[in-house]
Amino acid sequence: MTYTTELVTDASVLAALGPDWGRLYGRCPSATPFQSHAWLHSWWLSYGRPGRLRVLLVRDGRGELVAAAPLTLVRRPVPALVPLGGALSDYGDVLIDAERGEEAVAALTGALARAARGALVDLREVRPGGAAEQVYERWSGPRRRVADSLCLELPAVPMDELVSRLPSAKAQQRVRAKLRKHSALGIERHVAEPDEVDKALRRLLELHRLQWRDRKVTSEHLRPRFCEHLVRAVAPMVRSGDAVVTEFRLDDDVVAVDLTLLSPRLAGGYLYGAHPCLRERKADVAVLLLDACGEHARGTLSLLRGNEPYKHHWKPEPVVNQRLLLARRRTAPLLAAVLCDVAARRRGKELLRGRRERDGGGS
Repeated sequence: MTYTTELVTDASVLAALGPDWGRLYGRCPSATPFQSHAWLHSWWLSYGRPGRLRVLLVRDGRGELVAAAPLTLVRRPVPALVPLGGALSDYGDVLIDAERGEEAVAALTGALARAARGALVDLREVRPGGAAEQVYERWSGPRRRVADSLCLELPAVPMDELVSRLPSAKAQQRVRAKLRKHSALGIERHVAEPDEVDKALRRLLELHRLQWRDRKVTSEHLRPRFCEHLVRAVAPMVRSGDAVVTEFRLDDDVVAVDLTLLSPRLAGGYLYGAHPCLRERKADVAVLLLDACGEHARGTLSLLRGNEPYKHHWKPEPVVNQRLLLARRRTAPLLAAVLCDVAARRRGKELLRGRRERDGGGS
């Protein structure tokens, strides 16, 4: 079959791709919610830079979309094509129709090499098993694979089975007591309908701001453009089954809201907001959210990026995302520069961790 490729640089063309993109997304088993059209297009509207859009499309002879690479051009620290979604997306990837095999992979890889020109291809946060690995394996130029962020993952099983993973009978008893406490408090769940998502997400962000008051918080989560992106992206994702927004109500007041993103093989608790009154009333917010999130998970329940201590209580599996770096012969110096930067940052983190351990040991 003959395949044709197209480089999309016009945001209006990206906007119109929704139906085609959705069909391809459904045929790419490794896709995560961060590769959905609603998420990527909304991110571009909030964070895209004019003239930087680079979305590669591969179609078959009938015009069906069989592969896509949603990218944007950055200039610093080196010229590079990087995934749409940026730091707000816990996973980055391309989309490839699983039934099309090597021909679609070859067409996408060739189009990517041509589009890169004088830029490095820097595919960040690729989950192991991601479709981008097929492009990496076929790439004929200089390439390197390095570790990216750590994610922690649990099996998508009922809460009783998650509790049984805890390391001791005493720890299991504590969690079961917390679940009973939540019932005794009368905390009720309500899954938001699509027409309720706007209000629920704005409440989530209000509670998120409140829970982190006077503490270090991701500043981007407090900005209007992030709110606009989240509201714009999540409502269609709820309609298509790619997201669920859960409100937790106590005495008729919404005291917590959770956003969980979904795909056929993976679910991830993306963001939540919780009123301090829950802790004052001895509710365990982490247990509350995990219990609700687990009801919607399929395959894998990802705790997403971050190595926070509370996540380890559940004995998750550590899974390290990949950074796939692809260069052409003339852009090999850019690859070398990025690898030097990666090594320097890793060394800096090791030195900082060693200093903290020494300081802690001496206290």
